[in-house]
Amino acid sequence: MAFTEQFDVVVVGAGHAGCEAAMAAARMGLRTALFTLNLDLIAQMSCNPAIGGIAKGHLVREVDALGGVMGEVADACGIQFRLLNTSRGPAVWSPRAQCDKALYRVKMREVLEGQRNLFIKQAEVVDVVVEEVGGTRNREEGTEDEMRGSLRSAMDDETVQRSGRDDASTRRVERRVTGVRLRDGRVIHAGATVVTTGTFLNGLIHCGEQQYAAGRSGEPASVLLGEALKRLGLRECRLKTGTPPRLDGRTIDWTKFEEQPGDVDPTPFSFRASGASGVHPIHRDGAAMNGAPAPSWPAGTNTEILSSAQNDDVKIKDAGGWVPALRQVSCYIATTTPETLRLIRENVHRSPMYTGQIHAIGPRYCPSIEDKIVRFPEKTQHQFFLEPEGLNTHEVYVNGMSTSLPMEVQAAMVRSIPGLENAEMLRPGYAIEYDAIDPTELDRTLGVKKYPGLFLAGQINGTSGYEEAACQGLMAGINAALWARWDREQGTGSKERRGTPEAFTLDRTEGYTGILIDDLISKGTNEPYRMFTSRAEFRLHLRIDNADRRLTPHGRRLGLIDDGAWAAYEAKMARAAAFERLLLDRRVDVEALPDGLRLALTGDVDSLRGQTYAQMLKRPEVTVEGLWPMLALLMKKVPELSVWVEAMRASYIPLFAMEPQRMGHPDILGGARLPAWVRNEMKTVETEIKYAGYLDQQKRSMDKLKRAEGRVIPAWFDYAACSGLSREMVETLGRVRPRTLGQASRIQGVTPAAVSLVNCFIEIQGRRQTA
Repeated sequence: MAFTEQFDVVVVGAGHAGCEAAMAAARMGLRTALFTLNLDLIAQMSCNPAIGGIAKGHLVREVDALGGVMGEVADACGIQFRLLNTSRGPAVWSPRAQCDKALYRVKMREVLEGQRNLFIKQAEVVDVVVEEVGGTRNREEGTEDEMRGSLRSAMDDETVQRSGRDDASTRRVERRVTGVRLRDGRVIHAGATVVTTGTFLNGLIHCGEQQYAAGRSGEPASVLLGEALKRLGLRECRLKTGTPPRLDGRTIDWTKFEEQPGDVDPTPFSFRASGASGVHPIHRDGAAMNGAPAPSWPAGTNTEILSSAQNDDVKIKDAGGWVPALRQVSCYIATTTPETLRLIRENVHRSPMYTGQIHAIGPRYCPSIEDKIVRFPEKTQHQFFLEPEGLNTHEVYVNGMSTSLPMEVQAAMVRSIPGLENAEMLRPGYAIEYDAIDPTELDRTLGVKKYPGLFLAGQINGTSGYEEAACQGLMAGINAALWARWDREQGTGSKERRGTPEAFTLDRTEGYTGILIDDLISKGTNEPYRMFTSRAEFRLHLRIDNADRRLTPHGRRLGLIDDGAWAAYEAKMARAAAFERLLLDRRVDVEALPDGLRLALTGDVDSLRGQTYAQMLKRPEVTVEGLWPMLALLMKKVPELSVWVEAMRASYIPLFAMEPQRMGHPDILGGARLPAWVRNEMKTVETEIKYAGYLDQQKRSMDKLKRAEGRVIPAWFDYAACSGLSREMVETLGRVRPRTLGQASRIQGVTPAAVSLVNCFIEIQGRRQTA
């Protein structure tokens, strides 16, 4: 076959999944091409210009811990940082950052263009190249009819159609994806191909009675590639998402809304933004954007809300803390009025969702404003947020007002809210339908079972959200690189494959990323999938603060973590171990307890005599924030903790010049606080001590799950030959083809009795195989 260009890995689509996939493959040393329809819209934030949030922040931390770039770029472009859910336990704390939308694109492109082995191309991919291994001629040697559109699909294989099986023993030939075809006629060879098309596959936008083909507003849909993927014979579904109107901030009366500032001492996404180094890696090239102009939007906005801490560069930097690169701004909270609800109710019949114009299924947990009114008629008020799109634009995102009502209804709806009476709508909200592939077609590497060499990531797999896309892109990029490396070692054109490629996967005990992928490939989805902390069985183990401990060693082994980041990680682990030893070994000095802590203990101070600080921390009313003044003097004698001591010294110098017995005096400690990065590292150790019993209990449950995951269902296993399994069960298991008994048990509709039966028949069929 005559290929125009040769790459190890080709990534189709430069959204949040595509950027992570391309970066991962290139960092692993593979020659990688990233194809996009528009170079200027790389990593476009199609909806809310924010990264993170409940559970989503966990995913960003995991991407960062493995060596991805979303967290670093978000830190560089954030204009408001908040740590959510801090009133609850540490298992559900999640970081969130409002980002400068335009700058996020610029910074991500800068990162991509600075990556060795990565080549960004502007072109439309219209087809995937499929070659048949096993002596059958490939598509390029076929007839004219075979040459049109996509290559022969899996649906042409009657054996596969009859049994629902996709293993090598039932196929006459193996079909492998070996590249892509561009609209201009070029054919690009790839050892592995990652498709991350977002909402572009046969995208159809709806705004009132109007509808038109588009991938995003103002951008063409990917129709030819959508039809090509259909002809591969993969099961698919049609999904829907939406976006709210954008307003001109100059026409908003900001005094009418409740201000929502960011955190005084912000928490970054990236572990590599730690105050221990004081410099974010993405800023080391001198492009830290500290000279960005002051925001011109909106009139009346308080942009100095954090002047006492976040904008006090000298103070924080001297303390070894982390400072956002950009000026920080507020968001604002608003609510609907009875007039807003009346307008929606009177016009809901014009919404494409209720006229039958939209046939796809939308996200249950992020409904449109008209859907909220219909589904929750008893609610008299709905909250939404006015969020800036950036520092150098007046555009404001109305979070919570996603809608596809006609434009004139949207305008009236906006102006029914006090403070928005004169608001000008820059862009209307709209709904978009798009094609997605049934994720049960994928294995745990996000590879397509029927077509080795083809990987899918992002919304094409039925998910919603930038963060869900990014973690899939990273995993697909890693596994595409591993596949391509193995393919290259086999030798170009080799028909005899030796061994199997290495695969990198995460299970449900290792991260939210593993949970997301397991849910998708085991259960599929009939609506856009969104991550929640409630989806995790072991969320106390899967916290944002320990994502690096769980995943960074994997990233290092894969080649995604460089020497500097690895050294910082090891130093952090050494600090945690040293702090834990200090807490376990040193006994409480009751006389030195701060007055505030004495008050919290409600007179139960004497019982602490003879106890270690670790035992004391098990009490719910005791935290490291309350103990740090006492612990600071002890830390001075621990070399590994010297960086903490210096950070504390800079943030509160009088502490080290006083007598220990005076450390609890309110006049001395009033207003003192830990630098956020020191507090967060201490909280990790505190959580492990305070919740040790619960963590041990979850560990036992995790071990039980891993045993179930260790029982592999062979590729040759025939469900139809299992007497006792219902026809429905045979069809379900044959469609998903679970890899382990654990995965089989999580498939919707599969009973424990069916899993036990499969377990028995693995032995029976195994004996027949060897007979």
